[in-house]
Amino acid sequence: MMIRLSKSALVLAMAFFATLVAFGNITDYATNFAFVHHVFLMDTTFPGNGILYRAIDAEWIHHLGYAGIIALETLTALLCWVGGSQLLRARHADAAGFRAAKKWAIAGLTLGFLTWQVGFMSVGGEWFGMWMSKAWNGVPDAFRFFITLLLVLVYLTMDNDSLASPTQSAGR
Repeated sequence: MMIRLSKSALVLAMAFFATLVAFGNITDYATNFAFVHHVFLMDTTFPGNGILYRAIDAEWIHHLGYAGIIALETLTALLCWVGGSQLLRARHADAAGFRAAKKWAIAGLTLGFLTWQVGFMSVGGEWFGMWMSKAWNGVPDAFRFFITLLLVLVYLTMDNDSLASPTQSAGR
């Protein structure tokens, strides 16, 4: 039972985290938009670097990209809230019932991983060269976020949450 409660709590912790991130981006739009704006402009990357042709000047695209980020963060939070709640409700279920309850949490954690790994590490970090910026480098934060999400996802999907004790499940 403790492992099931632990898995539920970790998914809910990720829901809380994604909620706070989305809430911060919505309620402090201008400050956080500045980050996205500078990443798209690539104006703080190494001067004269060979990938500056990738910069996007159109501010409407910056707003669209930022809205997409907020949407993904919000959806991650919602899926993890639903997933964590489903896990709590299924904590007394048989093994198949508890496994089935994992689907929303798996979806939320996977989306969160993809948001920060693909959106920030791959697109922001590599395509737009965010790693070159001293002022607008979100790579270390994105790495910390997606690794945490990934670790929770790995733990959640481990087949170690049977209600039977190890000696009972081994037939002893």
